[in-house]
This record gives sequence, structure tokens and C-alpha cells, in this order.
Amino acid sequence: FTSFPAKLDDNYSYTRHHPGIQDDDLMDLDADDLLGTDGSRLTCPGELLTSSQAYMRGHGTYVDNEEVIASVAGTIERVNKLVTVRAISSRHVLYNPEVGDLVVGRITEVQPRRWKVDANSRQDAVLMLSSINLPGGVQRRKLESDELQMRTFFEEGDLLVAEVQAFFSDGAMSLHTRSLKYGKLRNGQLVTVSPILVRRLKSHFLTLPCGVDLILGLNGYIWVSKHVKESEQEGEEGFDAEAVYSNQNDEIDASTRTAISRVTNIIRVLASHFLPLTDTLLLQAYE
Repeated sequence: FTSFPAKLDDNYSYTRHHPGIQDDDLMDLDADDLLGTDGSRLTCPGELLTSSQAYMRGHGTYVDNEEVIASVAGTIERVNKLVTVRAISSRHVLYNPEVGDLVVGRITEVQPRRWKVDANSRQDAVLMLSSINLPGGVQRRKLESDELQMRTFFEEGDLLVAEVQAFFSDGAMSLHTRSLKYGKLRNGQLVTVSPILVRRLKSHFLTLPCGVDLILGLNGYIWVSKHVKESEQEGEEGFDAEAVYSNQNDEIDASTRTAISRVTNIIRVLASHFLPLTDTLLLQAYE
């Protein structure tokens, strides 16, 4: 018969130890230095980070035997008692928002007096009912009747362009659409690229000579649609205030559809070569 060594009762055989230093002392001594807050320290999968009794686990970690262990290779980040590991090699880079950023998002959930929005970030953004314009541009306090009609404004799957207004205590974005340039998106196509390819420009609303409008969301979501005249955007003659939340697309001729498809393909090609998407480069590529 083959005999196997007896199983040890402690965790010494499969955890890393330093000679002459007790585990508890090591945890208390190096926890803050090990974790840090600036994301400058690298870790690898399976590495012991800290105790689950002292810290909460976040993305990129798991708990085993009351210890927080890294599940991916990346940088350690700590916010108060929350420990996360941001992967250093990922095919999908998430958006790091800032106040004032222009973003394109998709409604994922309708909740009381708010919508949840997928903005390509670590967690869904929030669009409050009080942060939108009512049909017709009426400025007043939102009533219970408005809350009952929330799905007539935005429902699951709707695309919108908004601005980052603030952040909640948990880090979630608070959006607003209180501008005629913001709101529900129609008559176009969504293209997704890495957020690092979208540079901050003086204006993220671009119009190409081919009759195509672009909205370059800093979160990597780009909206390509047929051109809308300035008068229709700014509420002058021809502006339909009641249609701002319509789900019906306008009639789009074949030439405009071709131009939209061509622009979306150009964006995908540029993104595949990791070229920054600027107004000058997009215009040159189209020509």
C-alpha cells in the first residue's frame, strides 16, 4: 500500500510565511502598506492580500479561510475597507468617469424615480427623474403622475446621451439630460470602442459632410446617426418638443444608411489599430 503524509491541521503548508514573524503581527504590520490606496502595487492570482475580518473583498478577489486572496493579476486598490484588484491585462477596458464628461448609455432598469444606465463603467450609472426634461420643455417639480409615466420617457434598452453630474457615496455616476442636446437617441447605430481611444475634445458632437452626426461618448460608446438640422435641435421652427421621447425612427433614405454604415466601419477599423478617435482623423479617414 502507498502511504501519504498526514494532512496538516494548520494552513502553514499552503500559505506564505516569513521566518520569525507571527502571522497576526505580520497582518497588522503590513496590511496598510501592502494594500495602499494608489494602485501602485502588483499582485498575482492566489496571493494573500489581507484578512476578511478587517477588510471587505471587492472585484478581483475572493475569500478563503477568512483571508482575502487575489483572483486576477493586477494592481491592488483600496477604498476605506474595500479591497479590489484591477486586472492589468484585459481586452475590455472600463471607463473611469469624471464630472462633466459626455457619455452615451443604455437603460438597463427602471426603478422608483430613477433609471439604471449601462455606461461602460464598473457599476451602472443613475439617472434621476428630477434630472431630465419633461416633454415640451416644461420646467416644474416632478409629480407622482410623472413617476407613473417613467416608461414613456425611458424604458429598458433605450439609448441616451447624458452628462456626468456628480457621484454617489458608493462611486456610482449621477447623470442628467437637462439640455436639448441630451436625451433619447434615435435614427442611428451604436459603435463600442475602448474608452482610452476617445480623447477629450472641445465638442463631442460632430457633423461630417456626408450628412452623418457623431456623438463621441467618453465612455467608449459612439452614436452614429443621420444629420439633424440646427433649428430642429434648438427648438426653433420645425422642432417637435413632444417627440423627444419617441421610440419611432424617422424615414432614412438609402444614401444616408450607406453613409452611416461607412462611418461605423471606419470607426471599427481605426479602433482595431488603436488609433485615437478625433474629429480630424475621422474626417480624413472618411475622405
